[in-house]
Amino acid sequence: MLTRKQHDLLMFIHGRLQEVGVPPSFDEMKDALDLRSKSGIHRLITALEERGFIRRLPNRARALEVLRLPDSVAQMPKRAAFTPSIVENSRSRSEPVAEVASLQKRPRSVSNENNTVGIPLMGRIAAGVPISAIQNNSHQIFVPPDMLGAGEHFALEVKGDSMIEAGILDGDTVVIRRADTATPGDIVVALVDEEEATLKRFRRRGNTIALEAANPAYETRIFGSDRVKVQGRLVGLIRKY
Repeated sequence: MLTRKQHDLLMFIHGRLQEVGVPPSFDEMKDALDLRSKSGIHRLITALEERGFIRRLPNRARALEVLRLPDSVAQMPKRAAFTPSIVENSRSRSEPVAEVASLQKRPRSVSNENNTVGIPLMGRIAAGVPISAIQNNSHQIFVPPDMLGAGEHFALEVKGDSMIEAGILDGDTVVIRRADTATPGDIVVALVDEEEATLKRFRRRGNTIALEAANPAYETRIFGSDRVKVQGRLVGLIRKY
């Protein structure tokens, strides 16, 4: 039996996972439940974990997984959740930075030997303070075709730790579907003032765009809509162990 607050928090986490594939931040949970401090969220999460409704994922800061829902909603149809695929990759982490904005359409390379598809590795993207993104693509990486779907894709190496609560770590490689629009809550590659590229969660507030980190050590950055161009949306994640 859950209290009203426990139930509301569980459904909020579940809804966010269904919508964008990553759990909400503690600040978002606090605001959604109209609590004054994060300590109340900690207590609610602990209670939900003890009752077997959620679990905290290891080696990911505050990452959560919903294990089950209350009986009253468990039988409701579920939307397919977005979950970035994670595969291992053994490439070097010393590739040059690349300009996402200059990416041209390229045919996919297919490796029949292991049923993978090649996409261009465009260099580094900042998950922290934005860094310059100006160079050419270095080489291709090969990923499972079911990670891609329709559209044009490219890969970027992550530099920084501002997205750790979304499960994106320094040194990871993100797979991006090229797009010039985004839905609030999407994790996007954004080009700021035509010279700084960064990986952040996209928010729109009136005539402004907010680029939101997934790490409380970083502030949300607010820009006029004319200063930010969406370059693509996150669809996959590659990690070297």
